[in-house]
Amino acid sequence: MTALEPPDPLVVRYLAHARFEKRLADRTLALYTLDLQKLADLAQAAGVGLVQVHSAHIRRFVAQMHSAGRSGRGIALILSGWRGFYAWLGREGLVTSNPVQGVRAPRVAKPLPKALGVDDAMQLADHSEASDDPWLEARDAAMVELLYGCGLRVGELTGLDVVASDAAAQQGRGWIDLQAAEVMVQGKGGKRRSLPLGASALAALGHWLSLRQQVPGMLLQAAPGVSAQALALFPGRRGTRLTAQSVWQRLQRRSQLAGLATPVHPHMLRHSFASHVLQSSSDLRAVQELLGHANITTTQVYTRLDFQHLAKAYDAAHPRAKRQATGDADKS
Repeated sequence: MTALEPPDPLVVRYLAHARFEKRLADRTLALYTLDLQKLADLAQAAGVGLVQVHSAHIRRFVAQMHSAGRSGRGIALILSGWRGFYAWLGREGLVTSNPVQGVRAPRVAKPLPKALGVDDAMQLADHSEASDDPWLEARDAAMVELLYGCGLRVGELTGLDVVASDAAAQQGRGWIDLQAAEVMVQGKGGKRRSLPLGASALAALGHWLSLRQQVPGMLLQAAPGVSAQALALFPGRRGTRLTAQSVWQRLQRRSQLAGLATPVHPHMLRHSFASHVLQSSSDLRAVQELLGHANITTTQVYTRLDFQHLAKAYDAAHPRAKRQATGDADKS
C-alpha cells in the first residue's frame, strides 16, 4: 500500500473505532494512520495480509525499521499502535493471537547523567556575590554546599528543618545536626539516611543560621504547636519553605554569576557529588549508601562517567594516545 492507494479496509474500520468509540484526539489518529500504513506496507512487502502477520514478521519489521535509523523510542510508539490494532482484531474474531504481544523495541541507551567537572564544581561552591542582600547570599551558598557536598535531591533539601522533631519524623522531613556534623534526610520510598557534613558545609550552615532569624517567625527549636514553616531550614523572604522550583531558579542564577558555561540545576550537583566521590575513592558501595540508591545498578551509571573522565585524561596525556593520533593522520 502506498500513500496514493486506499487504506486497508481493516485499518479504516479500526480508525473509525478509535475515533468514535475510543475518542482519540485528531493528532493521535493521524499518528495511528501513519503507523498502520507502515504496517500494511511492510506486510505487503513480506507477501502476507494483515491478519496473517505473525510475531516473526513483527520482529523482522522492527529490525528493518531499526536498521533504517528509526530510534528505539520511535519503534516503541509504533509497536504500541500496532498492538492496539491487533487487540481489536482479536476482539473482532479476525485473529487468534496478538503477534505484537511480547515484541519489544530495541533498548535505548540511557544518556549519561550530566555532571560538572571538579574545577567547575569548586568554582560554583567557592563563588561569593558582592550582594546587597547578604541574607540571600548566605542561604544560597549553604544550599550549594548541601547539594554538592552531600549529594542531596532537591526535594530532600527543601524538606530539611533546622532541628529534629516528632512532627518532622512523622511528616517525612529531614533535619541538620551541627553538633554531630550530620544531616538526616528522608529519600525515596520513605528511606532515611544520615550523611556527614564537611567543614565547608558546616561553615556555610553556621553563617546562614546566624542570618536566618532576620525573617520573622523563623525558629531554631521545636515546640508543641510550632508550624513546619517556622522550622524550615531554607525559607523564602516571606517565611515559607522554599519550593524545588525556587531552588532551581536560584541555582541557575548563581551558576551564571559564577561564570559557568552551563546553567546548573540541583540534580547536576548530585551527579557531580557522586562522580567526584567515586573518582577519588573507587568505592561504589559507599556512593550507593550516600546517594540512598536501593539498587547498586542505579549507582553504576557513575562508573561510566568515571571511565569517561579516565579516557579523556588518557587521550590528553598518554604519549601512545598522541602518537596513534599522529599516525592515523599521516595515513589519511
